[in-house]
Amino acid sequence: MKILFATGNESKGKRFSKGLSKYGIEVLTLKDIDMDIDIEENGSTAIENALIKARGYAEMVDMPVLAMDDTLYIDNIPDELQPGLYVRRVNGKRLNDEEMVEHYKSLVLKYGDGNLHVHWCYGMALIVNGEEYTYSWRKKDFIFVSDATPITHPGYPLDSISKNIELDKYFTEMTDEDKEKTNESEEHVVDFIKSHLQ
Repeated sequence: MKILFATGNESKGKRFSKGLSKYGIEVLTLKDIDMDIDIEENGSTAIENALIKARGYAEMVDMPVLAMDDTLYIDNIPDELQPGLYVRRVNGKRLNDEEMVEHYKSLVLKYGDGNLHVHWCYGMALIVNGEEYTYSWRKKDFIFVSDATPITHPGYPLDSISKNIELDKYFTEMTDEDKEKTNESEEHVVDFIKSHLQ
């Protein structure tokens, strides 16, 4: 079975591929099908944005469609600086990967290196044969640091300044075993997806 993950982000596209491949589910991205339409994600939550994107592509392809959006929250910074749904957009400008790293490093330097506890909240939408399913989850708190590692995840630039608190390891350096050990595995998300495809 094939499923379209409505993203052009290569790293995001691979995020659940390994887990789903064990069940005979192949994840395609927008690049794989040479499609990218301009969908205005104007929802007020990650789930709403994921549904908007999934619905847009579900009208155009004959396969299940998966979409997700994420929100980022940082403790101990002013409300007006909270990224929330706008992780890449600052002062009306869409940041590239390098600009994102520099922006969030500047917050670290301003509010305390190693003191910025951060967490991601995710919203996912899956459309199968016209039926809509949603799922949300929150990742464990981690910290932002000002000293970026040279190891990067294309499409996930903030992983190079994000550290797992328990292991004191950059996200880009964590192995599958590390993720299992710290309950950072996203197998529960794979279970959500496959449960509605079988």
